[in-house]
Amino acid sequence: MNTLTREKSEPRFSPTLSTPLRVGPLSWLVPMRAGLVVVGSLVVLAALVALDLSMGDFDVPVSDVVRTLLGGGDAGQRFIVMELRLPQTLVAILVGCALGLAGALTQTFARNPLASPDILGVSQGAALGAVAVIVLAGGSGYGGGLVAGTLQTVGLPMAAFAGALLTATLLYLLSWRRGIDGQRLVLIGIGLSYALAAGTSWLLVKARIMDAASATVWLNGSLNGRGWEQATPLLWTLAVLVPVSILLARSLNALQLGDDSARGLGVRLQLTQLMTLVAAVGLVAVSVSAVGPLEFVAFVVPQIALRLTAGSRPPMLASMVLGACLVVAADFVTRVIIPFPLPAGLVTAAIGAPYLIWLLLRRNRKVSA
Repeated sequence: MNTLTREKSEPRFSPTLSTPLRVGPLSWLVPMRAGLVVVGSLVVLAALVALDLSMGDFDVPVSDVVRTLLGGGDAGQRFIVMELRLPQTLVAILVGCALGLAGALTQTFARNPLASPDILGVSQGAALGAVAVIVLAGGSGYGGGLVAGTLQTVGLPMAAFAGALLTATLLYLLSWRRGIDGQRLVLIGIGLSYALAAGTSWLLVKARIMDAASATVWLNGSLNGRGWEQATPLLWTLAVLVPVSILLARSLNALQLGDDSARGLGVRLQLTQLMTLVAAVGLVAVSVSAVGPLEFVAFVVPQIALRLTAGSRPPMLASMVLGACLVVAADFVTRVIIPFPLPAGLVTAAIGAPYLIWLLLRRNRKVSA
């Protein structure tokens, strides 16, 4: 056998450089490229946060912003940075992390880049439950003051989670046919999302004018006026579900080989799918209850992260950081650049809709080829 024949017959391997990460008895191999993407995304996020805290109706130099965050600055700067801008920016960071992770989980779960919570109807289910609480809390039959405030602060996250969980359960049951097919899941999810959107529209028609106006602004994904009461549930939810998602990483890697292969590798398929679904639903529900549905964040960000890291599935940590970058950038655009108030969800939709069209056209070309 000559050299040319030997080179053609022998397989070539191009392993991705990885570094081991150990936490107690657990260990992971972290690809170097994915780690570099996370570090670079964190640098971009830090710059966006500094700009978001610095600029507005009253500009504060970035150096003074850093000094204020470290405990310095004068009283006026502390009030502007710590009381007016930091809570809203923190909510934007947490919502971006939650939606980016939720998108990575659902797209990995379905093995389909179109399978994001907003495409599958999970976000619409959470929105339907939350809008029902907004209309109920504002209704004259339920009083105002303490009762309405309690319904909106306690009932809103619970209703959003219930709506998202019921939608995800229905989606799972309707899509099940000796396993989950990614294309079937997406088609059923699109139908569910339209049905849930119709239910939300019906609630808005039946609501009082003031309640309908408030819910409509919220439905466009608004970060305006968000504070610590929205940041706290987000922080606790991420503190619980991020470690759960990381523990699922190995099983999710095996799922990329198919259900039968995953079972052969010892993956408890039903338990892994259930935990993945619950984690994604929880992340979407708490995000929707905090700021409303921010369209296309969970859809676009994992695919961008996947292309940057060149992995086999959307990476979790990179999706979280890039999601935070996108939402903070949307907050900066709507609050500083655009001269009139605009919900951040319109900015994310303007970015995500063209990407959806491009992805559909790209997939159609592959099928026709």
